[in-house]
Amino acid sequence: MDKPLKAIVKGCIKHNPQSQRELYEMFAPKMMALCMRYVKSASEAEDVLQEGFMKVYRNLKKYKDTGSLEGWIRRIMVNTSIDHIRKEKNHSFQLELNEEIASNQQEHIVSSLEAEFIHSLIQKLPDGYRVVFNLYAIEGYSHAEIGKKLNINESTSRSQYTRARALLKQQIKEAYLIKHPYRDAI
Repeated sequence: MDKPLKAIVKGCIKHNPQSQRELYEMFAPKMMALCMRYVKSASEAEDVLQEGFMKVYRNLKKYKDTGSLEGWIRRIMVNTSIDHIRKEKNHSFQLELNEEIASNQQEHIVSSLEAEFIHSLIQKLPDGYRVVFNLYAIEGYSHAEIGKKLNINESTSRSQYTRARALLKQQIKEAYLIKHPYRDAI
């Protein structure tokens, strides 16, 4: 029978390898999916996941048991993902913002697409767009929080989110038109 979560946490704090493995197996699938939303490849996501769990193990004694452990681990993984992107981009989150993207995509098309397809479109976004989109639309951070976290202006966060959405809508529209080539307008 599985150990209770509190016992696993206590074991991890005592550096017990079995407890660390149990905690990892409990949360790794969800956290891997989270990491995949931020980085471009599965191998990068695995690196971020491993680094994130090392941080979890090192800092577990600081967890106060006031919120969900999953939420606490999730925050570490998001921060680790952002740190990874910063390292990869040498702390540069400047994007070429000279694109003019217009789209009048209907919302029902999005709901008919598979989640995996949407995920693949998000993965294709430029790094800054992808990070801001994930933090705002998926993780629920405010633009002010995103600005602080990424060391950018709040208005830059809003702009990147707006452009990420527009780019996603355009990609969805193009995919729909390929699938339905005789469709006049969406």
